[in-house]
Amino acid sequence: MSQRITVDPITRIEGHLRIDVDVDGGQVQKAWASSTMWRGIEKILVGRDPREAWLFTQRFCGVCTTVHALTSVRAVEDALNLEVPLNAQYIRNVIMLSHALHDHIVHFYQLSALDWVDVTQVLKADPAKAAAIAESLSDWPGNSKEQMAAVKNKVKALVDSGQLGIFAHGYWGHPAMKLSPEVNLLAVAHYLQALEYQRYANQAVAMLGGKTPHIQNVAVGGVANAINLDSQATLNVDRLFQIKAVLDKVIPFVQKVYFPDVCAIAGMYPEWFGYGAGVTNYLSVPDLPLDTKSTQYDLPGGTIFNGDLASYKPIQGQKDEYWRKGVTESSAHSYYKGSDPLHPFKGETDPDFTDWQADGKYSWVKSPRFEGKPMQVGPLANVLCGVAAGNPLMVKWATRALDTISAVAKIKATPAHLHSTLGRHGARAIRTAVMSELATKHLQLLIDNILKGDTTIFNPPTFPTGTIEGVGFHEAPRGALSHWVVIDNGKIKNYQAVVPTTWNASPRDEKGQIGPYEAALLRNPVANAEHPLEVLRTIHSFDPCMACAVHTFDAEGNNIARVKVL
Repeated sequence: MSQRITVDPITRIEGHLRIDVDVDGGQVQKAWASSTMWRGIEKILVGRDPREAWLFTQRFCGVCTTVHALTSVRAVEDALNLEVPLNAQYIRNVIMLSHALHDHIVHFYQLSALDWVDVTQVLKADPAKAAAIAESLSDWPGNSKEQMAAVKNKVKALVDSGQLGIFAHGYWGHPAMKLSPEVNLLAVAHYLQALEYQRYANQAVAMLGGKTPHIQNVAVGGVANAINLDSQATLNVDRLFQIKAVLDKVIPFVQKVYFPDVCAIAGMYPEWFGYGAGVTNYLSVPDLPLDTKSTQYDLPGGTIFNGDLASYKPIQGQKDEYWRKGVTESSAHSYYKGSDPLHPFKGETDPDFTDWQADGKYSWVKSPRFEGKPMQVGPLANVLCGVAAGNPLMVKWATRALDTISAVAKIKATPAHLHSTLGRHGARAIRTAVMSELATKHLQLLIDNILKGDTTIFNPPTFPTGTIEGVGFHEAPRGALSHWVVIDNGKIKNYQAVVPTTWNASPRDEKGQIGPYEAALLRNPVANAEHPLEVLRTIHSFDPCMACAVHTFDAEGNNIARVKVL
């Protein structure tokens, strides 16, 4: 007999997400992904100066902040055909890379690991055996038996106090939890260490961006980081090497802790390579521009259809017609007026709320499509496109990940295994390792360019009369992000942000095609309807950010609520 399970809200994500599934025979047969808040920032931007847009769009979210700032200025620069000085490109790249390192570490340890790790089993662990397992994976200095024993004692103190604190309310003892006590201890130890090391990456963001979240240094035409090697008040060699120092702390953690942890835990749940594939059409955009015109990139992007890497078709840049013409959004099952798919330049964001209707409208998220097809975006898309394009770093770290998984799981892991719930985690670890190498590279590119005597950081924009259009994109931590702007006589006429979670969390479109969240949940096992851990595993593997996909603001521009913090 079919049983409807509603999980509302999904926790350990950004924003508000409801998941409904119909379970029959211990498997999910139908699924609905519903966002329960509305984004109104696009309406706020109409009529404003395009140079201000990035300050507003950053406020889509308190997590994905740098990504919207970068994408917004790129959209306006694209409309103006404005070149960006090399120093500005490199500074933006280092910010992007540092933010990605922080974001990916937090996603695995703080947002997802507890779907796989049973904290209560730590009390049964032998610290010496846990240390031996850790040391077999890497030579990370934080893997000693003394440190493992200290973590075990910390967990014991929490349990004895009757208050598990941050580890409360987990699905402890769930039959889907299969790690040994020692691996659980190892994971909890690294969970606590991750709290320390993720902040080093964020320090690099703040040192270049002025603050974080919501950086303050970007501008249409470049950045505001004045460069003067003879001034302590500007960006100089001392400050650049301070940034290098904090990156040199986080990069070993990525390569020696996060990467092997994900590969090892994935290898210990091999059955989960058979769940969660869903939509196997992939979209990724190129990023890390290497020239002033943004025509050369360090990271490739493109499309893959039906999971076939041989179908890879590159996206060359923001001007690529394949990219610019391929994107549409449907509101057929979203709380907005209209149902026909619209190109973002003609996009509309007019609310039309109804009750939740399984066969009608049920989400504030729209349904983006590329050439009429649902696409999965995110690290998995980024890695598969990188491997298909022959990117050396993607191939190197993907090969290393599959080899590690193979050794642990006693299987022959291939790229096909990545089309899965655990594959998304594995791909994120691969991408983070790649980012860690590129962070060092792009910081050095910046240093070398400054030492050549180039201190240019900004090209002033000039807005023509008439109407112009621009699109900016960025391969953000959660996937392909794009901002689309129509400018009329120097003012914003239309603005649409098509964000990664909008792609992945999209409801059914006008053709009835389901989005990646909904498709990935089909045929997932559910052992206990009262504790649907398996549903959380697959949803968390996407790293949802509903605050980017939607925002609360009513049609008249009034405050919906005021919250007083005591």
